[in-house]
Amino acid sequence: MTAEHHVVVVGGGPAAHRVTEALRARGRAGTRVTVLAEEAHRPYDRVALSRALTGDVDLTFDPAVWDDPAVELRTGEPVTEIDVARRVVRTPTAELAYDDLVLATGSDAARLRIPGAEATHVYRTLEDVATLRREVTRLAADLGRRPRAVVVGGGLLGLEAAGGVQELGADATVVNVAGWLMNAQLDEGAGQALGRLITATGIDVRCGVMPVGVALDDDGAVTALELQDAEALPADLVIVAIGVRPRDELARAAGLELGPRGGAVIDERCATSVPGVWAIGEVAAFEGRCVGLVAPANTMAEVCAENLHGGAATFPGFDTATKLKLSGVDVASFGDAFAATEGALEVVYADPARGMYQKLVVTDDATTLLGGIFVGDASPYTALRPMLGRELGAEPGAFLSAGGGEAPQTELPDDAILCSCNNVAVGTVRAAVRGDGGADPCRDIAALKACTRAGTQCGSCVPMLKKTLDGELTKAGVAVSTAMCEHFELSRPELFEAVRALELTSFEEILDRFGGGRGCDVCKPAVASILASTAGEYVLDGGRGALQDTNDRALANMQKDGTYSVVPRIPGGEITPARLAVIARVAERYGLYTKITGALRIDMFGARLEQLPDIWKELVEAGFESGHAYGKALRNVKSCVGSTWCRFGVQDSVAMAIRLELRYRGLRSPHKLKMGVSGCARECAEARGKDVGVIATADGWNLYVGGNGGATPAHAQLLAKDLDDETLIRYIDRYLMYYVRTADRLQRTARWMEELDGGVDHVHRVVVEDSLGIGADLEAAMARHVDTYADEWAATLQDPDRLRRFRSFVNAPAEPDANPAYVLDRGQRRPATAAERAGVLADGVTAADAAGPAPVLVAGASIPVRTAEARA
Repeated sequence: MTAEHHVVVVGGGPAAHRVTEALRARGRAGTRVTVLAEEAHRPYDRVALSRALTGDVDLTFDPAVWDDPAVELRTGEPVTEIDVARRVVRTPTAELAYDDLVLATGSDAARLRIPGAEATHVYRTLEDVATLRREVTRLAADLGRRPRAVVVGGGLLGLEAAGGVQELGADATVVNVAGWLMNAQLDEGAGQALGRLITATGIDVRCGVMPVGVALDDDGAVTALELQDAEALPADLVIVAIGVRPRDELARAAGLELGPRGGAVIDERCATSVPGVWAIGEVAAFEGRCVGLVAPANTMAEVCAENLHGGAATFPGFDTATKLKLSGVDVASFGDAFAATEGALEVVYADPARGMYQKLVVTDDATTLLGGIFVGDASPYTALRPMLGRELGAEPGAFLSAGGGEAPQTELPDDAILCSCNNVAVGTVRAAVRGDGGADPCRDIAALKACTRAGTQCGSCVPMLKKTLDGELTKAGVAVSTAMCEHFELSRPELFEAVRALELTSFEEILDRFGGGRGCDVCKPAVASILASTAGEYVLDGGRGALQDTNDRALANMQKDGTYSVVPRIPGGEITPARLAVIARVAERYGLYTKITGALRIDMFGARLEQLPDIWKELVEAGFESGHAYGKALRNVKSCVGSTWCRFGVQDSVAMAIRLELRYRGLRSPHKLKMGVSGCARECAEARGKDVGVIATADGWNLYVGGNGGATPAHAQLLAKDLDDETLIRYIDRYLMYYVRTADRLQRTARWMEELDGGVDHVHRVVVEDSLGIGADLEAAMARHVDTYADEWAATLQDPDRLRRFRSFVNAPAEPDANPAYVLDRGQRRPATAAERAGVLADGVTAADAAGPAPVLVAGASIPVRTAEARA
């Protein structure tokens, strides 16, 4: 570098800000940076543009960079010409010489080329957003009704625009030429699922239609969007969000090489075809294409800055991971989402009717992650995104939350990228937490964001950032913050008490009072659980459905093949022959696999979403209720036959089990709950392996608490002994409600008691001795639950609006996939294993089947089982 090295940056967007910041951070003496911005604003975060549509927010980046005396920002001063021979740029007011020139001119919103297009609006800049806000407000006042806004374009920007104008008070319709939404990032199954979710927010969706004109009245006002099939879609406002085109007019006029679809061609160093001229962001064409995403723009900025200071950094290629920022809609896509890699396998759980679609793309040996798509529940995205290109360490399906399980715990290597927007590795975060190199340790999310930049842009990596922070603090023996997430500084118990005391009933109220931002995959389900415990209302009403976990939204447990299980409640395991006949009849009618579980219930597997209401109608009419196998709630109370039949029984364990199950059914809690009642010390109901265990004695009941099975089994501990019926129930009321109020999110009773100061002794003082003086309050809270309980499936069947969530798409395929998906084994249908699918012979019979009795392969996921005779 010379003593006076002048770098001129053309453009005032995020890429321009980032390259300026990167040059300043490297701090070479004698380097002067001038930024020429066309817009009147300082560079701002376009990723968060939708926030400015619905409220007055400051989107500008950290202003500290502009306080540097070596940096000059000129806003409202566009470059009109670049003279590469003389190395100067011209603006309407000045001519500036440069040593190096960085083009960061970004892109323009593409526009329709149809009659009437001059009356449409675009959604690209702060000025565009301000215009839309004014226009919606004016139209509402002039028309005296909700304006009708039509958004052309079903991509990320179009959906955000539709959500924004809807929030402003307009009725929104999205028109997309392709057959499904976000077709550039999602495959058809995911796009169909997304369409279902978007429609559920009140936005109309029209896919596979082509706009041909905008109808105007005599005053030039918009009246309709005309479609190719001669249909006119009524509209007062048309917004065009069909993509962007690179602002390459300066590069073109200066003689720079352009890409096949525009943009200044760059090499891996971000250098253009003209010496001394660099290009970054959306105007840069790398390997033949320009990409309008923040992560590659940031990476290009860092690479360019490093090379301007004499380094040898290279651009690795485009990271096209995306996450939709529309309230109530969870969508993410990353890596090879379309399985273009040779031999790639796709692991898919699909339920488009409910807006649920999850897919992982892996190598042909099912070990290495290549990409993924998530719609409806994108919670796995945060943990999986850094594992791109790495071995998963477990069967791929285990990482998909739609299966109802918990993903295997994995320790990310230091070189895994945690924040793709800012290219921050896991090791960088860990080093910042530890304070390596003499720096001050970063012990909270805010400090960690400031020192590493992780989580400062799109925010999708914040849950993984917090997990990494907590892990390093735990290793160092430092107390971990109890904040539930970055949106709530309160812990779950603290938030529970606040919600209960103020009688808040919606996520929005709670977020406004105690939190910030929009919420995340951590806090939304936790708040849903709190509201379910405090409100005593139907769990999916009042906007709570969008907060709930995957299975709660369908009131059923999704299985690995995308179908659902039906689990009616059988209190205490007692069932009449007539009700057994009902279960048999339902299972036969719908071709369901049946199994008696270890929880004394009969599970029926293989139901399609749209079949659930019909199945439950028969069951409810026969007196059955939901067994809550899908919820964080009481699952069951297991019992032996007790003194009724057993010669060793000393108490009626069946009667007590039924009483407990009917009392606590539907009780929502931080984690699932199981109970057991044994009629004697022989313990046939395995009560000491349950969250609440009751064992009969000659003098009454012994009460055990804090046991559970699962991955980390724990024995329940004795809380009180020789109790009469009423005292037993009073203590259980207090114990359960104290747990519901004070446990952390997703914390089992065993772990909760371990973390209480004093453990079971503390619980004994609170529950038995009433040391805190809250016993009566806990009992009253449980009494309210008992009094307000209503079976969720019975309530669903009585309400047409609630039933709509179980409808399939009208264009759902009538015939299933012909690939073998099931086997007929031991007289029942079950999903085929990978080995069984791979072993299919040309005529559809397995090699084992050809040799003798064996499972029979069955094609399709939504047809009855075919017998061997039918197959022949």
